[in-house]
Amino acid sequence: GERQSCVPVPQVQGTGGSSAVSKCSAAAQGYIQDRFLRLLAGQRRRRAPLVHRGYYVRARAVDHCVHDFLLRTQGCPRAQILSLGAGFDSLYFRLKDLGLLHRTVVYEVDFPDVACRKAALIGRTRELSALVGDSGEEGSGLIAFAGEDYKLLGADLEELRELERALEEAGLEPGVPTLLIAEVVLTYMDSSRSDAVIRWAAERFPRACFLLYEQMRPQDPFGRVMQQHFSQLNSALRSLAQYPDGEAQRRRFLAKGWTECSVMDMNEFLTCCTPQDEQQRVQALESFDEYEEWHLKCAHYFVLAASRGMEPSWTPLLPTVTAPQDRPVGPAGTIPAAACALGSGSSGLRRYGHRCVLIKPRVILTTGGFGEQEGRHGRMSRVHVLIKDAGHWRAGCLREGHPEKSWDPRLYHTVSRVSNTLALVVGGRTSPSSPGLGMLWLKFPETWNASDPADVTVEPASVQPAAQPAALRWRHTATEVILQGEKYLFVFGGRSAVEPVLGDWWFLRMDGLSRAAIPVDGLAPEPRHSHSACGWEGGVLIAGGLGAAEQPLGSVFLLRELGRSFQWQTVETHPPLVPRYSHTAHVHEGKLLLVGGVWLRSPSVPGVAVIDVLTGLCLDYAVDTEQLEWPLMLHNHSSVFLPEEKELLVIGGGGNCFSFGTHLNPEPVSLSLGSILCSH
Repeated sequence: GERQSCVPVPQVQGTGGSSAVSKCSAAAQGYIQDRFLRLLAGQRRRRAPLVHRGYYVRARAVDHCVHDFLLRTQGCPRAQILSLGAGFDSLYFRLKDLGLLHRTVVYEVDFPDVACRKAALIGRTRELSALVGDSGEEGSGLIAFAGEDYKLLGADLEELRELERALEEAGLEPGVPTLLIAEVVLTYMDSSRSDAVIRWAAERFPRACFLLYEQMRPQDPFGRVMQQHFSQLNSALRSLAQYPDGEAQRRRFLAKGWTECSVMDMNEFLTCCTPQDEQQRVQALESFDEYEEWHLKCAHYFVLAASRGMEPSWTPLLPTVTAPQDRPVGPAGTIPAAACALGSGSSGLRRYGHRCVLIKPRVILTTGGFGEQEGRHGRMSRVHVLIKDAGHWRAGCLREGHPEKSWDPRLYHTVSRVSNTLALVVGGRTSPSSPGLGMLWLKFPETWNASDPADVTVEPASVQPAAQPAALRWRHTATEVILQGEKYLFVFGGRSAVEPVLGDWWFLRMDGLSRAAIPVDGLAPEPRHSHSACGWEGGVLIAGGLGAAEQPLGSVFLLRELGRSFQWQTVETHPPLVPRYSHTAHVHEGKLLLVGGVWLRSPSVPGVAVIDVLTGLCLDYAVDTEQLEWPLMLHNHSSVFLPEEKELLVIGGGGNCFSFGTHLNPEPVSLSLGSILCSH
């Protein structure tokens, strides 16, 4: 939900109310300090933690720039703030309450009926009218409410003459340093109209700053879901086609008469302009486990600061911390993606946070996750099977041998194949505030009927191992390792309800699942979750992940088998691997394949990275989705590599895209790796 904007479409006006409710909910949970939101929002509703974070970073960016402007104009006899499409925003009341408006007047503009409703609300709310002061009263003509340092105007931004008249009537002085704010407003206007507003402001105010916050990157999978959401609300994002990214927006402002302009997406703003202790405060407010959607949401919104005639120049977006410059070089090539049409059988594979395992050649099990089941969304309780028969995949759900023993549906667990008839489930979670779940055996019959997958039964059997703490985690990895001919399960990293990130590891004996004390030398990987792990030559390759400060990692480690012990070794990649997490990984003939994931500072989405384990050479390939009719989200997915065919099957994936709806990849996707594996 966005804020009111001045376009004559009733639905756009409605976006402001939902925005005020979301901001109010974020304030109630301690994300933003603002006691006026509850007075202006009308209704109260608790939103999800992901929405709270989204509105937090938006409020933080606006406040950061506003405070910088007030600091910069402290010595001036007068300054002005002009908020375009202000809706039920509380900015004036917050600044007045903090004593920051000594010589500054705030002007707010919105549709006449929005301005009238807000004026009436201020008039009847003692706490608000007291701040405006004795001279505060409902106005006449284009002025809906006026106080000494606050003017609320009813005008349409598309009618610049009418706007001029309202501002003149309200006493706005063009020569005074002025900050214009447009927070998700201009994007609802045709770009020719919003361009006119940007040019008008540059011509009208010789000493001015412009703060813009809105959406970007419409063409990647998340961007497509975001665009569709706003179109369905009948409030389409109209600037995106012409100005799809930060660089296009920067050039737009420079071409319309602004002399300086800088832009950051919200991931960059958080990393570079938000102190570490403040980031930690916010991360600790609520239990949270939607990192992928959070980073993607932040990659699709930007804050822009432009100025002209300011001495010294206005540069609120100067980084206090330099963001790592890890933009990937262009892709080394492309990999074709093709959907595997399974008909009705694929519906059970529309899920995320699940795990797939190749239990025997051409037989894939899918367990857990969140997705579509019997026509509604929820945690998935059924075990799904894919069997390749005569070159075609067939799909079905397994029958449970003893329904009363049915297993707890879970997300972000691991499933390890022990034999053709046995798999081990480790960890996972129900809700992020609950403790992680324990271990579970899944037992299957010796023979499988390939023509009818639903004929196969699965029997869950719980485990009471001595090493139960190893399982009270999620977003971890579990990999088979071999030492002196003995097999162990190596459980590494993840997170728990108590620890946002874990760096410990466990060697579990395959027979009784008790913990084995095996010495490990070398510098260990930093704590991480949502990383990948692959067995290689008896040891394990660990890559990427999300680290302690919710920052993606680009390191690759090899846990190498050395006779009687293991040793951690760093695999130096060149060019350096772009930090990523929530990817999947496979090893083939000394090549580590990293599939998809989430990264922060790039205009594209991750495809497949191929790392030569011995030389460290690292190449990124883009996935060509031309043949797919839907956005392919390569995070929160699972994947299986079929070495003979050199085919990689991506199963499920997607997530809850901020407040724009849940996207689940509708069908498995086959990536053909033949050409890239031969070329290395």
